[in-house]
Amino acid sequence: MSIEINSRVHPEKWRIAPHVLDLETSIIREILKISSQPGVISFAGGLPAPELFPLEDIKKVTLEAIDQYGADSIQYSLSSGIVPIRELFAKRATEEGSISTTANILITSGSQQGIELIARAFIDPGDYILTENPTYVGALQAFDYYRARYITVDMDDDGMIVDQVAEKIEKYQPKLIYTVSNFQNPTGVTMSEERRRQLVDLAAGYDIPVIDDNPYGDIRFSGEPMPTLKSLGGDAVIELRTISKIIAPGFRIGWMNGPTRAITQFEKVKQCADLHTSNFTQYVIYEYIRQGFLEPHIEKIKADSLAKRAAMIRTMDETFPPGIKWTRPDGGLFLWVELPAHMSGKELLPKAVEMKVAYVYGEPFFPNGGGENTLRLNFSNATHEEIVEGITRLAKLFKENL
Repeated sequence: MSIEINSRVHPEKWRIAPHVLDLETSIIREILKISSQPGVISFAGGLPAPELFPLEDIKKVTLEAIDQYGADSIQYSLSSGIVPIRELFAKRATEEGSISTTANILITSGSQQGIELIARAFIDPGDYILTENPTYVGALQAFDYYRARYITVDMDDDGMIVDQVAEKIEKYQPKLIYTVSNFQNPTGVTMSEERRRQLVDLAAGYDIPVIDDNPYGDIRFSGEPMPTLKSLGGDAVIELRTISKIIAPGFRIGWMNGPTRAITQFEKVKQCADLHTSNFTQYVIYEYIRQGFLEPHIEKIKADSLAKRAAMIRTMDETFPPGIKWTRPDGGLFLWVELPAHMSGKELLPKAVEMKVAYVYGEPFFPNGGGENTLRLNFSNATHEEIVEGITRLAKLFKENL
């Protein structure tokens, strides 16, 4: 019977919404498929170093979470998240200078869900979002689903050039200001304290929320710490955080910290999406942090990232031809490369893969187009030996195509 029915079924005729059909697949995920080929050294994904995953500690606290919380650990739970982990994240925020309670915290399935919930709650088709140029491609995917438009603000070594913001707010009336203030994805640049203060002051004055996507803030391995946008802007800022870069991404635990009235709205939206984030992983991560494993683990990540970034930049200094520029981040996972204007990161990628090295070309990070001569490199995932070899291969590629 099913064979007979299947012959009469034509899924291509199903009336999927046009804006869904128009969605692009994630360029990073597509490049990861290429870079997973045997022998390819990949600087493409934003992957943490797997050798640093704290498997033994996680194994220990997983069994303890089951013993301690029993059936509650695998039951349905609050859409906002279990109370103990929200208390813990509120305490961390308060220690950073942003006085917070559990009412300010919503647990999400990774910080990517936080972006999506914000887009779902705020954006009507045609609404403007103000972003850095370039910006995180995963946020653009979430915003594109709701048919947002973009106002872009240029960047320099101190992050978003906030002097451009007021004029663009007046002209376009954006619903949101989206920024990755710390070790930005894709550039690795960090917004200066002066510009942070300017930005939150403008946002408060115009009653526009600042969405600070902050997955990398804990991974500062050089330079002076910056106050968080949340600590400076209070209720003008909705901060997104995650354990993906500081413990492991597979748990899919993130959180939002925002004004109570806004969090209440996001909670309703989350109920439509998934009812609640995995209860079990919340209890496991709560025990991991409560038992004091997190801070020493972050120090290991910082030391490893510093050494790998140093190896990458040192090899670039030694091998890259003149005319190529790159950032020198004080933390995070990425650095940004600008090729001479006539070169294309997209066109060079297939040649790079032939040489068994991969990266993400820059165009998808530019909301309104551009960036053909740019690319992003991840330094956290490869080994030291792979970094040196992979950068040497890229240098050869660039020299051959200058």
